[in-house]
Amino acid sequence: MNYNPQEIEGKWQKNWERTKIYKVPDKARGKKNFYHLVMFPYPSGDLHIGHWFNFAPTDVYARFKRLQGFNVLSPIGFDAFGLPAENAAIQHGIHPKTWTYRNIKRMRKQLRSIGAIYDWSREIITCEPNYYKWTQWMFLQLYKKSLAYRAKIPANFCPSCKTVLANEQVIEGKCERCDSQVIQKEIEQWLFKITAYAEDLLKGLDEIDWPEITKIMQRNWIGKSEGTEIKFQIPNSKFQIPVFTTRADTLFGTTYLVVAPEHQIIETLKDKIVNYKFVKDYIEESKKKTERERISEIKEKTGIEIKGIKAINPVNNREIPIWVADYVLIHYGTGAIMAVPAHDQRDFLFAKKHGLPIIEVIKPKTGTSLFPEKAFEEDGILINSGVFSELDSAKAREEITKYLEKRNLGKKTVCYKLRDWLISRQRYWGAPIPMIFCQKCGWQQVKEKDLPVLLPKIRDFRPTGEGKSPLAKSKNFVETTCPKCNGPAQRETDTMDTFVCSSWYFLRYADPKNEKKFASKKKLRAWLPVNMYVGGAEHAVMHLLYSRFFTKVLKDFGYLDFYEPFLSLRHQGTILGPDGQKMSKSRGNVVDPEEQLKTYGSDTVRIYLCFMGPYNQGGPWNPKGIEGVYRFLKRVWNLQGKILNSKFEIRNQKLEKLVHKTIKKVTEDIENFRFNTAVSALMILTKEMEKQSEISIKDYLLLITLLAPMAPHISEELWQNLGHKKSIFLEKWPEYDPTLVREEIVTLIIQVNGRVRDKIEVEADISEEKAKELAFSQKKVKNWIEGKEIKKVIFVPGKLINIVVEEH
Repeated sequence: MNYNPQEIEGKWQKNWERTKIYKVPDKARGKKNFYHLVMFPYPSGDLHIGHWFNFAPTDVYARFKRLQGFNVLSPIGFDAFGLPAENAAIQHGIHPKTWTYRNIKRMRKQLRSIGAIYDWSREIITCEPNYYKWTQWMFLQLYKKSLAYRAKIPANFCPSCKTVLANEQVIEGKCERCDSQVIQKEIEQWLFKITAYAEDLLKGLDEIDWPEITKIMQRNWIGKSEGTEIKFQIPNSKFQIPVFTTRADTLFGTTYLVVAPEHQIIETLKDKIVNYKFVKDYIEESKKKTERERISEIKEKTGIEIKGIKAINPVNNREIPIWVADYVLIHYGTGAIMAVPAHDQRDFLFAKKHGLPIIEVIKPKTGTSLFPEKAFEEDGILINSGVFSELDSAKAREEITKYLEKRNLGKKTVCYKLRDWLISRQRYWGAPIPMIFCQKCGWQQVKEKDLPVLLPKIRDFRPTGEGKSPLAKSKNFVETTCPKCNGPAQRETDTMDTFVCSSWYFLRYADPKNEKKFASKKKLRAWLPVNMYVGGAEHAVMHLLYSRFFTKVLKDFGYLDFYEPFLSLRHQGTILGPDGQKMSKSRGNVVDPEEQLKTYGSDTVRIYLCFMGPYNQGGPWNPKGIEGVYRFLKRVWNLQGKILNSKFEIRNQKLEKLVHKTIKKVTEDIENFRFNTAVSALMILTKEMEKQSEISIKDYLLLITLLAPMAPHISEELWQNLGHKKSIFLEKWPEYDPTLVREEIVTLIIQVNGRVRDKIEVEADISEEKAKELAFSQKKVKNWIEGKEIKKVIFVPGKLINIVVEEH
């Protein structure tokens, strides 16, 4: 019988659905729970090959853990709210809800074609009221603890999407969704106080098994700096300008201050500012720039002196000018900097341009600096710094901070780059923010018993572009009563950023039908935290950071008993087109997974995605490569003929050893997400089996079991063909015999003074004395040791021997 993947795969997918083999109990006798999760998709309507690369190899890992004896939860759902779905609905002229559910229906079918072990009984869809009720409930918990608040702030505004964006959603000054240039607008917004958890978010990174590059990205985004806050007094005034610096050792070189355009001191002392009109004009111009434009290293720094007010340098009592410049940001540090042009290149260029004083106060410990042609920015020895001269920079920072603390003019402090998470969206397709405004009582929270605040189905859902959500046009939605005084009031019309919905979805899978809680504590304890999480590295400072924030908040509120949501994290790479370029319709290099399924079947696509390269890197799609994988599966299929023709059980020691080496290799490789080398090992074993005139049924069954996580459909079929009634996924993962995987012959590397001089084949358990004898007798080695004193010999059993000789 020929291998027919389409017939086999349809049969087994129906069987799995009918028998509910992958419906996971919260507790299974004799099995430890293992929560395996892949980032859920938003319903775009098409499962492109990138989705397959995310879902298929990770399903290999989930199936592997199941075969290892774990009770594996591997759920799926849809991240259904947000801009992508809404923009697509507008483009196609249909309602976002219609668009979303149509796509979900299509994607469910496509996801099933992968043959994954998803427990569909736990499916969640974030735009359904029984889900976003709890998103709203979580907003209220944050609000009660003052971790959700409303403020009028400058915000990133996308003129195309017509909504505010969080900083994380602006990539190089452009909207991450539509690539439009982002502008700045000052709008009343709702924010989550993620900054309150900056230190916890940093410390937690040391406790989790995540890729180091992702940890680095989060550390840099949080941006912890330890330094000194210094107060600069304004003469003849009660006002001071606090400044944060990591370089208190350069304080004597401060020749001017720079404040951000938004700094309150400008409005506070506007009566004293003699050029207030010009300052105000400059501030208005700066509002037109994006944050990226303001801090760009390429563009020349602009600024204007604030005339009429000065500042006092607290260590030498010198009066210095105050400037306003848009390269200083109000939300970082104190919104003001002390400018030390001799020791900061940005300040140096600014001072040169505007003719401001430059005073050298640090000299190199050794050698010379390029000053005065360029700022010397390294640590060194203090000069021109009064009693602190001759101290090294580190000691001077300490002593100058102590000096300021005694005079109440400064203190040691910590600063973070992280800013609060702006969650308001002036769009329709999102979870309504559960707040009500009353002219008499102010902002009031919706009572928990009245949740969810339902998103109404309105005809005109297009964004207004006026800083208001389309919901503002719905009188029935807006007009309500105040929860406090029962008087007339209005609902908040902004909706929540879709990242709020996805910041806790992994918790809901534990108890998706619960109507009284977001999840019961018993079920949360059974499954959480997630053991293995897989998804794109592009979410490092958005979804992954927000999920950690939510987890820590819910732990502090008493709802969870863990601080980190994802114990282990792995990223998939990117699949490129056959031409090595990023896939796009305009290039004509897009690979349609449905076409691949029609030609080769799901198992072939799964294995090719595993085999095409390291999982965390990806690579170009190779049509010849997938053909090779298809032939490989046919070869595995055809091997059954060698067993069915066999009249008696045979023992092939050479093949038996290879089988056990393959078990060891595949086990270690799948555990470490090295899917490509696991496939390679199975191909080698298959080739060796093909060379035999007959193979034992035992060895063949082991091959099928090792193949099962990667190619579940063909494995089920072969397993059944060989007389088994139950699914192969109710079996146990094979264990290798250590005595059969031990190498008998190894390559011993011979080094002289750490450099390889020869290699010889030796017995794996060769003794040190025998290794020395062989090494010294090799002609290539003799040339390097003759006539020289041998100081010592370093022997690493089974690997190398290093002869250390005295060099002349």
